[in-house]
Amino acid sequence: MTDSLVSTPDAVRKHAAQAAARRRRKSRSALAQWRRRGLMAAYIVFVLLPIYWLLNMSFQSNNEILSGLTLWPENFTTEHYVKIFTSPSWYMGYLNSIAYVLMNMVISILVALPAAYAFSRYQFIGDKHLFFWLLTNLMAPPAVFLLPYFQLYYTVGLFDTHIAVALAHCLFNIPLAVWILEGFMSSVPKEIDETAFIDGYSFPRFFVKIFIPMISSGIGVTLFFLFMFSWVELLLASTLTATNAQPIASVMTQTKGASGIDWGTLAAAGALTILPGIVVVYFVRNHIAKGFALGRT
Repeated sequence: MTDSLVSTPDAVRKHAAQAAARRRRKSRSALAQWRRRGLMAAYIVFVLLPIYWLLNMSFQSNNEILSGLTLWPENFTTEHYVKIFTSPSWYMGYLNSIAYVLMNMVISILVALPAAYAFSRYQFIGDKHLFFWLLTNLMAPPAVFLLPYFQLYYTVGLFDTHIAVALAHCLFNIPLAVWILEGFMSSVPKEIDETAFIDGYSFPRFFVKIFIPMISSGIGVTLFFLFMFSWVELLLASTLTATNAQPIASVMTQTKGASGIDWGTLAAAGALTILPGIVVVYFVRNHIAKGFALGRT
């Protein structure tokens, strides 16, 4: 009975139409998949091309760089990297930048953690206005605070020191850290705090042993953004320093000499400037993957 129904002309046509529809869907799915892969490959090439070209230039001589475009160095040289690692004015620029960036990250996170906890757990007069006022600092360009900082630090003797740049960056990084951490802390139920206090935990012990591990992803994301701002910021860092704490970004602007711009050394310095960011992303990559799906990021 079943065989006779399947073998009828209508059943055969219906079965053939269904098979053709499945083939079309599979073909469209494969085409869409290849299209997505092609777009992703084009995007990756578009993003990585400047980095590759920077590395390519860093291994070329200045004459080769100025002579024309080449996809790879014809006369491979490491003289630019040797110059950076052997010249105090160059490698001290990296050490100065790393020093004030780390100082800023430590200061910002230590101040932002209790401040964000207060905003997420307590209600007080003017709390919303104070939180909004913190965020307004992020809306102002660093140039607005340049002259007051310069005069203040020069008067108190902090000019051309690492702590001067670190404190100046705190004006922007602490509000950013408070804003991000407050979102993560608000997602933690308040019952956890109450249960810990009932069990006999003091606040410092509860905050360090229980609460901070629960928002570790948020702290990782926050440190990532703190590093990004402080590492790439140039105006405050170059103006508030002269020689002892001069950052690498300021040193890179001084590559022009009597013979012109030292393009190879500038490219090598730019390539080395990317490395600290790669290291930071590597260590907080797991926290970033979780944190971008939570909180305010």
